[in-house]
Amino acid sequence: MQDNNIFGSDSVGRPNPIIPPRPVAPVAVIILNWNGRELLREFLPQVIASCDSRVSEVIVADNGSTDGSVEMLINEFPDVRRIIFDDNYGFAEGYNRAIERVESPYVVLLNSDATGTPGWDVALYDYMETHPDTGACQPKLLSYQSPERFDYAGAAGGYLDKNGYPYCRGRIFGTCEADTGQYDADADIHWATGAALMVRRNVYIDCGGLDADFFAHMEEIDLCWRIRLAGWKIAAVGDATVYHLGGASLAVGNPRKTYLNFRNNLLMLHKNLPDSDRAGILFRRRLLDTIAWAKYVVTFQWSHAAAIVRAHRDFARLRTHYSDHPDRNLLKTDHDGRRNILVDYYLRHRKCYSDLR
Repeated sequence: MQDNNIFGSDSVGRPNPIIPPRPVAPVAVIILNWNGRELLREFLPQVIASCDSRVSEVIVADNGSTDGSVEMLINEFPDVRRIIFDDNYGFAEGYNRAIERVESPYVVLLNSDATGTPGWDVALYDYMETHPDTGACQPKLLSYQSPERFDYAGAAGGYLDKNGYPYCRGRIFGTCEADTGQYDADADIHWATGAALMVRRNVYIDCGGLDADFFAHMEEIDLCWRIRLAGWKIAAVGDATVYHLGGASLAVGNPRKTYLNFRNNLLMLHKNLPDSDRAGILFRRRLLDTIAWAKYVVTFQWSHAAAIVRAHRDFARLRTHYSDHPDRNLLKTDHDGRRNILVDYYLRHRKCYSDLR
């Protein structure tokens, strides 16, 4: 592993110049990259331009890329700090290792296919500075391709229903609303998107960081749940806007995404529910997952049906890793914690978050 803030050679054998120590920025905006050379070419200049250099340092952490990403960074962005790993540790462990290497009191986990409007980082930073009870926050997340609409991966802040299904202000299941300013108000939420997540570094570390067992998908929801169990709030900040392309790691129709979503949702519930509620909620989820499996079967989507079977099999193995459970169920006390989002969406035809109110 190598960092261009120190002398020596980088991962391709080129000597790094001796660079004087730079002052620690309040915010480290960390972009985790794996074989995303062209995405970095497109988005990194935009991110640098959108961030205030007096507040934020933009850092690229490379997860063992083999597509020439590191060489491109050296040649085209020599002033951008690099953290180089020798393997692909996944989204979760990759960020854990990168955050260990920085010293800023705030870190932003920013997807390599995302960029913000000018000053988005300052808006998040100012919110955290004026809300000392908040452990993490997110901007309003809009679609890069359709900037008038919310992005699937977090929209304007996320919640969980009583069965652990995630939904957002601005997005329920596959329906993404148009942004008309209806969710510009700051709000306390259950989880913030991992596509653009600002978190206090000490809170991130104290709460255990992202769970490497998840590898990718829903790991930020699990982290936010643990942050809230530790007594911190999670917020959506309406004055900050980030645009997200989406699908850079796994496309929506990829069975691997189906597998990770089903497996990780079960893991998240198992970890964060108390003994008094865990068995009942997981039983209901298994029944609902069986219905989803049957739907894939009758529509001849065999690979997705098989992904659900693998997800439940691997959950049964991984759950033995977790023996400590909280003594309270946040789903019962949360905003909308008694809601059944499946009933609202499919039976009551409430497709937008504003319809739920």
